[in-house]
Amino acid sequence: MSLTFPPSRPAALTRPLFKALKWLGRGVARGPETAARAVMAMMAAVVGMAVMAVMAPSSALAQPLAPGASVNLPITTEAAKLPRRADAARFLTQATFGPTEADIQRVMAIGYSAWITEQFRLPATSHRAYWEAAHAALQATTPPGSAGQDQVWESFWRQAANGPDQLRQRVAYALSQIFVISALDSNVGDQPRALAAWLDMLGTEGLGSYRGLLESVSMHPLMGLYLTSLRNQKADPATGRVPDENYAREVMQLFSIGLVQLNPDGTPVLANGRMVETYAPADITGLAKVFTGWSWACASTSSGCFNNGSTGGVSDPDRYFKPMKGYPQFHSTEAKSFLGVIIPAQAVADPAASLKAALDTLAAHPNRAPFISRQLIQRLVTSNPSPAYVRDVATAFVEARRGTQMQSLVTAILLHPEARAVSRGPAKVREPVLRLSAYLRAFAHTSVTGAWKMGNTDSPTTALGQTPLRAGSVFNFYRPGYVAPGSQSAAAGLVAPELQLFNESSASGYVNFMRDNVGSGVGQYQGTVNGVVQNKRDLQRDWSAELDLANTPAALVARVADRLLFGQPSAALQTELVAAVNSIAVPVLNATGSNLAAVNTAKRNRVNVAVLLTLVAPEFLVQK
Repeated sequence: MSLTFPPSRPAALTRPLFKALKWLGRGVARGPETAARAVMAMMAAVVGMAVMAVMAPSSALAQPLAPGASVNLPITTEAAKLPRRADAARFLTQATFGPTEADIQRVMAIGYSAWITEQFRLPATSHRAYWEAAHAALQATTPPGSAGQDQVWESFWRQAANGPDQLRQRVAYALSQIFVISALDSNVGDQPRALAAWLDMLGTEGLGSYRGLLESVSMHPLMGLYLTSLRNQKADPATGRVPDENYAREVMQLFSIGLVQLNPDGTPVLANGRMVETYAPADITGLAKVFTGWSWACASTSSGCFNNGSTGGVSDPDRYFKPMKGYPQFHSTEAKSFLGVIIPAQAVADPAASLKAALDTLAAHPNRAPFISRQLIQRLVTSNPSPAYVRDVATAFVEARRGTQMQSLVTAILLHPEARAVSRGPAKVREPVLRLSAYLRAFAHTSVTGAWKMGNTDSPTTALGQTPLRAGSVFNFYRPGYVAPGSQSAAAGLVAPELQLFNESSASGYVNFMRDNVGSGVGQYQGTVNGVVQNKRDLQRDWSAELDLANTPAALVARVADRLLFGQPSAALQTELVAAVNSIAVPVLNATGSNLAAVNTAKRNRVNVAVLLTLVAPEFLVQK
């Protein structure tokens, strides 16, 4: 079944969506053929609006630019000015897990730059500390329990929804999709304490120097397990063993310089009209020798420590997150040639010296700044930054002081005029995790257990189709260069990475998942908590403020739009939302009050419809 995109008129986009929601969102069974049409209608509406919004950075930016060329952006706002409410909310959509009223007011009061500086100065919130406290509490129960991956998600969602260090946590999440490990791999997933420590590392090093971040990533045991560099050994001619090349390949392709040579503005270098490869197989082979002889943090350099992380039967309990240690006897002493650099043969194996030379080379490579800059822009602001945007950010990245290099990079991304444009500015499709976090921050929830029990959200049919740190491969949930087949964005030569997660199952699954979240609460179902019967989901919202507006549909829609759409829904969407709310009749309370339950149910249904239809509208699904 092929997608047919509706005309570029708001009403033409919203009506198929609401028709599909009528069938799917309310769970009405009308047969498989009708259900399929409903799904496809909704996909056409959402994707159609999404690709048009992703194309939004003006016709000038939709065209390829020559290397080094600049663009006159149609912008009048300046990052130095105190922002209006809608501008502050839009900024927070890029810099946090979603705007809250308190954060909007703070940004309006002190401005973008001061808010960023304030965020950088906040202490980091530790996911590992949360996990360890949860584990200790579970160990004290009868029978004793233990923490697992669920407690990592608890900490993630607790901080995403309520954490004060929003910018740090948001950047860490973005970096987790560039420097990827995945709990789907049991070597990683079976170590949830270390997984929490990985998030902490990204939060700390992600606002330091790129060189420090690259070393912390390279030396983390979970990365060593995931990309098989831990326990990697030098060549052995007698057995035919050669160094494992997995990490050497990915550290270049994904974590530092990419596949093709780039101009400072991120456009590919061309030679005779063809792109130029950044490295060759020989470079991978040479770099792989650097990553030999690295293994567990341990009390000695014995073979037992190298292979098992233990000596005399004793292991370091923190070995799954302490930086890997060099074991000279397993490190290659051969000359190591890669990227035009030669590390001479070593008379005595020196893994630390080899590592320093390799990481210094990668960090100083001219591709590093545009390659990393463009990806982080994509994660925070827009899928299709102009070459001028990439060039300006990459320049700030190169010129920054080493100790705060990543802070300078993030600041340049968020304060660039292209990020702050308020007209038909740059856009990206919201990935599922960021849709849910924006909802939880827009409409504050409380946890019945106090633990933020969200659980695994992998399923595309019954949940988000995405769980943090559970990507399908080292290439993340989606590729930065993904082009949606048969789409308008593809025809325009644009990428839409997050649409790689979008299909028939995830489209209907998201609608039904959010329908249940709005109507019944979010997260795992709780029975009895501390002797109190709950029988509800863990995250609950007090909808009193919205229920007070249920008899005035326009006011209810305005309140919901204020929190989810910065108070700026299109006229077509606003009309559709008000009509949908009005379609639910609220009985008049009779003299005896015997129909009070029916009145309250109708009011709640009005609130549910206003919120749900906004959450699945293209204007919410696309981050502008």
